[in-house]
Amino acid sequence: MQTKQQIQLLLASAGISPNKRLGQNFLIDLNLMRLLINSADINNNDVVLEVGCGTGSLTKGLAEKAGAVIAAELDATLTRIAKSQLEKNKNVEVINTDILEKKHFICPKITTAVTTARKHLAGKFLLVANLPYSVASPVMLNLITNKELIADAMYVTVQKEVALRMAAAPCDKHYGTLSILLSATGSVKTIRILKPAVFWPAPQVDSAMVSFVRSEEKINQIQSMKLFTEVVTLFMQHRRKMLTACTKFASENLKGIQNWPEIFEQNNIDPKKRPEQIAPADFLAIANTCHEYLKI
Repeated sequence: MQTKQQIQLLLASAGISPNKRLGQNFLIDLNLMRLLINSADINNNDVVLEVGCGTGSLTKGLAEKAGAVIAAELDATLTRIAKSQLEKNKNVEVINTDILEKKHFICPKITTAVTTARKHLAGKFLLVANLPYSVASPVMLNLITNKELIADAMYVTVQKEVALRMAAAPCDKHYGTLSILLSATGSVKTIRILKPAVFWPAPQVDSAMVSFVRSEEKINQIQSMKLFTEVVTLFMQHRRKMLTACTKFASENLKGIQNWPEIFEQNNIDPKKRPEQIAPADFLAIANTCHEYLKI
């Protein structure tokens, strides 16, 4: 792992400085890096995905624990630096790519690399990363809903506001799609609030170190993850309208639902309530009932 001075020297030698547009804020507190790695309880049969590996500082620590580390880095120069720093770590693959394809899906290069590594390693698949703020939510959403790449757990540093969204309950102003899908598929825990000074350059906001652990018991209650995601998206896109009004905007599979009043009544949900007031379990009940009606 690298100190602030070491990272500064690596960037200076390459003739670059942190790119604000890409959200390049390097975690420089070595104790916090160790806390993140230790919290993830990584073993040598696990595959770890790191998003935004930068100069390879955290990656080095991950490589000492994991069976394989797939590290994604958007910046080509940082990718070259990371590869040079990690050349002796044969269990690390650094890929110069945008983690998101078309801003919505995990890019195929990463999916292929993780899938290939998992053929040889039977342990957990983990996301452990100092996540760039701009991609934090879509990356986590993908790793809980994408059939091709489902994370068993995630241990990340994110902007504090994102951390609040991850753990928010109904009626909280931070409550949204991320809150609902995480709550319905596992458990979220805030490990530590991080002040700007533990990053270089220091961001303008506080951050947080957060964990998410997937629950098979909860997952088994979801009849269709795709349909559940569609239901949550439909209602939370119109979070301040009444539920019954939101149904007018139904699309994709939900366009085939004609009996919304019956669905609300069957699940004891007041159709005059607003989506921001509805608990994750009730969204799941709606989705499962829709699944029964659509038979998909």
